[in-house]
Amino acid sequence: MPWKEVWESHGGRIAGVAFGIILGFIYLISGFWDMLFFALVVFIGYTLGKRKDNAQAPLFQWQEFVQRLSGRGRPFK
Repeated sequence: MPWKEVWESHGGRIAGVAFGIILGFIYLISGFWDMLFFALVVFIGYTLGKRKDNAQAPLFQWQEFVQRLSGRGRPFK
């Protein structure tokens, strides 16, 4: 079987194993919690980049958030 056919039929599995090996090396070098934090940061970056590429609305409505934090939203003045 030529490599192109193998990649086309098993590309997801090959990529998954490669990703697992990379995460395994990160775990061995830096530790479990550091690896999870790194994966979280990468996921957040991917999600924000994907939303920007698809021209979707921002996750947070910053003007509304600022108005709530300003004097109007506080019950104790």
